[in-house]
Amino acid sequence: MDRTQGQVDPAEPSSGPARVVTLTAGDFTLTVNPVDGSEIEPLRPGAERARPRRRDAAGRAARDTAARPPVLPGAPASARLTPAREEERARLVRLLSHGRSVRLTGPSGSGRSGLLDAVAADCAGVAPDGVVRLSGYGQQQPGELLHALYAAVYEAPDERPLRPDREELLARVREIGAVVLLDDLEMGGAALDELLRATPECAYLLAATPDTKAPSDASHLEEVFLGGLGRAEAVEFLEAGVGRALTEEETAWAGDLRFASEGLPLRFVQAAALLRQRDELNGTRGGDEDEEPGVFEERPRDAAFVPLPTLAEGAAPAELLASRVSESARAVLRIACALGGELPHHAHLPALVGDTHADAAVAELLGCGLLTPVGTRYRLASGVARQLEEVGYGDPAAEEARTAARHYAWWTGHASVTPERVAAEADAVLAALAGADVVAAVLLARTAAPAFAASLHWEAWERVLRSGAEAARKAGEVAEQAYFHHELGVLALCEGRLERARAELEASIGLKGALADKRGTVAGRRALALVTDREAAGAAAVSPPLRLAPPVGGAVALAAPGPVAALGPAVPVAATGPTVPVALAVPVGPRASEAVTAVVPARRDAPANLAEVFAEPFPMSLKPSPAPALAPPVAARPVAGSRKRTVLLAAAGALTVAALGTVVALAVGSGDEETTPAGPGPKVSSTTPDVPAAGTDTAGEPGGNDSAGDPADPAGSGAGSGSGAVTEAEPGATTPGEGADAPTPGVSRGAGAKPSGGGTPSRKPPVVPPKTSPVASPPTTSTSPSSSPSASVTPTATPTPTTSVSPPTATGTGTGT
Repeated sequence: MDRTQGQVDPAEPSSGPARVVTLTAGDFTLTVNPVDGSEIEPLRPGAERARPRRRDAAGRAARDTAARPPVLPGAPASARLTPAREEERARLVRLLSHGRSVRLTGPSGSGRSGLLDAVAADCAGVAPDGVVRLSGYGQQQPGELLHALYAAVYEAPDERPLRPDREELLARVREIGAVVLLDDLEMGGAALDELLRATPECAYLLAATPDTKAPSDASHLEEVFLGGLGRAEAVEFLEAGVGRALTEEETAWAGDLRFASEGLPLRFVQAAALLRQRDELNGTRGGDEDEEPGVFEERPRDAAFVPLPTLAEGAAPAELLASRVSESARAVLRIACALGGELPHHAHLPALVGDTHADAAVAELLGCGLLTPVGTRYRLASGVARQLEEVGYGDPAAEEARTAARHYAWWTGHASVTPERVAAEADAVLAALAGADVVAAVLLARTAAPAFAASLHWEAWERVLRSGAEAARKAGEVAEQAYFHHELGVLALCEGRLERARAELEASIGLKGALADKRGTVAGRRALALVTDREAAGAAAVSPPLRLAPPVGGAVALAAPGPVAALGPAVPVAATGPTVPVALAVPVGPRASEAVTAVVPARRDAPANLAEVFAEPFPMSLKPSPAPALAPPVAARPVAGSRKRTVLLAAAGALTVAALGTVVALAVGSGDEETTPAGPGPKVSSTTPDVPAAGTDTAGEPGGNDSAGDPADPAGSGAGSGSGAVTEAEPGATTPGEGADAPTPGVSRGAGAKPSGGGTPSRKPPVVPPKTSPVASPPTTSTSPSSSPSASVTPTATPTPTTSVSPPTATGTGTGT
């Protein structure tokens, strides 16, 4: 088969090596490999990204030509504008020249695209970057439009394509000064505001339909509504399309058509095509109605007279127009209906239709008003697809979509086809992918995805990958499904969507692991490592608020970052419990040993102050009483930041605890000096009240088996030792159950004390313990004022914590309190 004019055979395998493209995407180097999947790696240290350069006048002209629909062979010239459109044209040019952005609103078929073409010719030299034509068809987010604007003004270096990240993109487009003609706008509100804010030096002409979301009040757009044609303008427009003056009957018919169609220019383009076809069928075109038809003419000798179309046929003329075009044109209409209204490039039509002259059908359909230009392509005009599907043009849609999908699978994978050509055909490729069966869809997505990635048309790349992953899942192609998930993960990583990238890459690694694909698994894990690095970098940039960890059965350190010093040694918490080292750290000068600070993220149930921190691990057994008011600590200088306030709070609490412990210890020690007899023996200092054993009354009389003496007495003699030893209760003494003022019934005696015996009751001087108020603070440390104290713990029957301090020297007399 002759392969000129774009005729290709889908069954023929693609020739040439696989197309491997290396491009720069933000901070990454992306290698698009159609065989094994894309590989991504960070830019090497010291490698500078190539800076794009602005296009010159010749480059802008070439770019503008490429952004317009292809020139068709034999295409008719566009109709001239009516006087009403000329006034609107002058108004739009005046507003754009003053830097104002305009929203041109009109229904489908009102001639918005033709008016934009006329305005573009008048605004060629208004802005420094010229005129940029963009298509907003199918664009709901401003991101891809900004990338399209960037690609229209800047050209990447020759060595590799460049797709900037969002920061660089916003910095580049902010410097663009151009008149941007955006046709078929489909977004408004906040999305449109974002587009306008990102390009403050551009003047926009936005063409939209009335059902498009309205812009916000902050956009400050001029509104221009494009209405229908008047009666005289409609007749003039119709005569220009037919090429002759209208008869009275045709003029009346045109007036009725204008009332039914609200004066839309598209309806009069189609009406002009109906009148031209009628003239050809009646043989009256060119004034030859009286001539005899020749031998080689197609019209019969006795042709029936074709009347004017009815008003209903004029309002919905697609069926009548399609019945009068060539067979190749009708085949093209069936393909367009199967692709959802999208029309492939005319170079593909000979292979899709099977006719070497099928490319000329596009010009025929465009002249009839059945097609309309959209960006760089053509599609069925508004309402045409619905009218044709009602008469059966959409019946072979499944077969036509399958044929188109297999054709595009061959074409997109061919090494001679550049990625830019594939990107220009993106809408038709996506339409074929949506309508094909799962087998053809997987094949097309597998070959088209690398081309879209290399062309920097990443919105189409993502849509192809998602459609391919779904088709591969339905078809049971595990290897292809793993490929699509890997590509989706790489795409999300390039765009900074780390959570999506991790999910896609983990899915791909799992599928490749099931297939024992070691090479693919390694590539996926490399990409996943980059995701982990980016997540770690993002977490380090934003650190959560921290609080000091509450003590949980171990060492507690309250310290600030920097040199610290501990104020207290290890203190026994209870007579029967383990020893818990408590380090109360405050910021001091540099020391050899530093406390370790344990920090955890803040929680809602965390203690709010030091009293709550120490309340649970160090319960107080003293009788509750109102705590004395403490003066707030005064800082030497203002502290800035929550971290410094936390350090000062810890230091103030530690100093308060130490001061209270010292006061209590001095008070207990002073009372011991008054009642301690002279003589050698160990000295005992204790702050814990004892509880008498079972069977002993408040006076210390033995009522049980407690006459064996105090086990803590080294001499073996104490109150209650011997036969019938009785210790009388002193006046004013309280029972052990009355709180902190209760005396201790067991008293240790020194070595020089006279032992009791012979039933003679032994007496001792009255002991009046100091009255101290319990406070809700950590256990205090009692220190004897004697130069050489010793420490002992008196066993008790209650789990009341007892604290004592025992320096290494043991000399002096011992007393029990």
